[in-house]
Amino acid sequence: MTTTTTTTESPIPNTAVRAVRRLGTGAPVYALLVVLLAALAITDPGFYEPDSFLAFVKRAAPLVILAAGQYLVIVSGGFDLSVGAVVTAGVVAGAEFYGSYPDAHWLLVTAGLLVAGAVVGLANGLITTRLRVPSFITTLGMMLILEGAVFYWTGGSPQGVLPQSFREFGRGTAGGWLPWAVPACVVVGAAAVWLMRSDFGRTLLATGDSERAANLAGVRVPRVRTLAFVLSGAAAALAAVLVAGFSGVSAQAGRGLEFEAITAVVLGGVLLGGGRGSVVAAMAGAFSLQALFTLLNLQGISGALESTVQGVIVIAAVGLGATGRPGLNRLRRHRSQPSGGTSS
Repeated sequence: MTTTTTTTESPIPNTAVRAVRRLGTGAPVYALLVVLLAALAITDPGFYEPDSFLAFVKRAAPLVILAAGQYLVIVSGGFDLSVGAVVTAGVVAGAEFYGSYPDAHWLLVTAGLLVAGAVVGLANGLITTRLRVPSFITTLGMMLILEGAVFYWTGGSPQGVLPQSFREFGRGTAGGWLPWAVPACVVVGAAAVWLMRSDFGRTLLATGDSERAANLAGVRVPRVRTLAFVLSGAAAALAAVLVAGFSGVSAQAGRGLEFEAITAVVLGGVLLGGGRGSVVAAMAGAFSLQALFTLLNLQGISGALESTVQGVIVIAAVGLGATGRPGLNRLRRHRSQPSGGTSS
């Protein structure tokens, strides 16, 4: 007589696997963010006091919004190096406009900056898709154009003063305690998640994964990519409003933010070249980068090393993506084959 013993595996490993799968490619950055926030709490025991923590979120907000817009471009297979210059141009243009029209309503000026940012994005998108200029070159040229225009316009020393009503969005609070930057990040994040779950988001991912396959499937690739640039430009203009409120007028307001945004996106596990990644993870990458810079500052490490850290992150992320993608593709092909079957 043979006795058959049936063993029931613990559901814990399967639950853990499912949880990791839900996190997707962003799992490492979420873990990194937790570690960095814990390190900040140890280094500065007062970090989680409401005022200190909300000030940290306020500083991170422009980069978080820029990362959401940069994500849309990168996941579609492009780059947007002009966002930092859009931030600078937005801050300077706002100050110059108020210098001529001091009584202008802040909402009207904000709407004008958003439209201007979207127009810059539209130009980037049309040049990239219609003239077939690589997005790296297109947006690099746009960055130089905007920086030169700002310098010529201001002579390197912007004039004008931003009124308190305009700066309230970047430095003020809602209800007397919650910085406006917090609901701004929440709204942008919710909109980006909704967008990526829509048909547009799916076509955006398909375009980044394979432009040829997307074309064959009927996707209007030029339109999709152009819209991604438009949204990135609008996000940069919104970040400009926050930066203007928080930091004031400066001809260097957005300097280097384009590289920080790209670093945040790749830190979030988004694949350079497009086709894979989570917008929530990209925004978490922005928070992680800001937390890392804050930690370095608290440790007394020179801020000059921030660029070095960004370079290491980008190279490491691209290297891991390049080595990991072939293995991922083989795994997908293996899973797609029926059990016991052969591939022809």
